[in-house]
Amino acid sequence: MIAVEPRGPDAPPPTAPRPPESGVVISRGTRVHLRTLVPRDLDLLAAWVDDPFLERMVGSEFLNSYKHVWDKSPAFYEAVLTDPTQVVLVVEANQRWDRPVGVVRLFNIHLLEGYAFLETIIADPRAMKRGFGIEAGKLVSYYGVDVLGLRRIEAKVYEYNVLSMNSLRRNGFRQEGVLRQAGFDGERYWDLVIFGILRDEIEAQRQKDKVHLPLEPSEGNGREPA
Repeated sequence: MIAVEPRGPDAPPPTAPRPPESGVVISRGTRVHLRTLVPRDLDLLAAWVDDPFLERMVGSEFLNSYKHVWDKSPAFYEAVLTDPTQVVLVVEANQRWDRPVGVVRLFNIHLLEGYAFLETIIADPRAMKRGFGIEAGKLVSYYGVDVLGLRRIEAKVYEYNVLSMNSLRRNGFRQEGVLRQAGFDGERYWDLVIFGILRDEIEAQRQKDKVHLPLEPSEGNGREPA
């Protein structure tokens, strides 16, 4: 039995538990690990949203929303944390990196139908072409299957973003179609290339990995602060 201290009429309202400053690690790989978003990460997002290279290569609705809709407000953190349609995880390199290298997220999550969309953002130029984005996408796909019960994950890529397309293919995604002139980079319209992967294909990819995840008992579920 838990004893509850009586509350008077002037007592302050209870506060929600604060997330750990370093975040909760959700999944670990050989190159990177994924952790939950924490308030101090907003400073990084504020810099990333003003990067014209990321704007052109990714065109992230997540970053655009933080910059234009929320005007870089701290309230964005709570909005993301309580949004049941997305899981946002910060990508941290395992060795010799003093700051996060990017963000990976599952969004437009439809649990009943079992599908979601994937977005991977490697924001640090030094971290590109090191396999960080490939492994981050792989880890969050395993998370989607194991924790959310997804049966399908989709991704959209600008036609000129060959690096992202190659990363998706290396993770077992298949090109499924093209949305003609459905993307806009601020100057002109471009085709969006559609990729998809099914649960059995994700499992087949997992069997090819040198490291089979999860490596250890789960440290969190990605949706709730510890």
